[in-house]
Amino acid sequence: MSMNIFRLCGDMSHVFSILVLLLRLRVAKNAAGISLRTHELFLLVFLTRYTDLFTTYYGIYNSVMKVLYILSTGAIVYSIRAQEPICSTYDKAQDTFRHVEFAILPCAALAIITHVISGEGAGLDLFRTIQELLWVFSIYLESVAILPQLIVLQRFREVENLTGNYIFFMGAYRALYIVNWVYRAYYEPGYRHHYVVYFCGVLQTALYVDFFYYYVMSKRRGGRFSLPTQA
Repeated sequence: MSMNIFRLCGDMSHVFSILVLLLRLRVAKNAAGISLRTHELFLLVFLTRYTDLFTTYYGIYNSVMKVLYILSTGAIVYSIRAQEPICSTYDKAQDTFRHVEFAILPCAALAIITHVISGEGAGLDLFRTIQELLWVFSIYLESVAILPQLIVLQRFREVENLTGNYIFFMGAYRALYIVNWVYRAYYEPGYRHHYVVYFCGVLQTALYVDFFYYYVMSKRRGGRFSLPTQA
């Protein structure tokens, strides 16, 4: 798997966003404004996407990044669920997005439908077929995994600085990866356009647009970052 500047910048943005959130939890020692459900979804994304860690070696960089994403996201989930005093400050009443019914199950159904229609699993053994299904599922799920977090922020309105930076760099990661996919399709031999990936990447980035606008405006004004109330 080749490297290009868009993929590298996207990966670094992703890593930085996770480190910012871990720092925020460690320093503030509270989970106010943080969605546990979003990070449970991201953990499921990584666990289902990186099953090839046990079957295929793409290089040290690739393997390290996959393990880093799984462990760091697992650490975030653990901190919010079980680590005092952080877990005591987590507000379940604000984090109410029904992620099983409205994210996990629909994405699983879409993955099965996509797999059947595309016929990409034809000729694969059972294990590889399951891997392919899980990979497609993870693509769909990642596109909506940020929704619970955005809903929590809308309910809190006031966005803590490190939390805002975390969301911004998560959005930047996905936007850069869209450019990476298109670049690879045109310049990397053997890599082809994958329109499901494009669609999900654009959908995920679109979910951040409103947040990006208010984030940039708050930085320009130099004041507190707050989201508008819903009419």
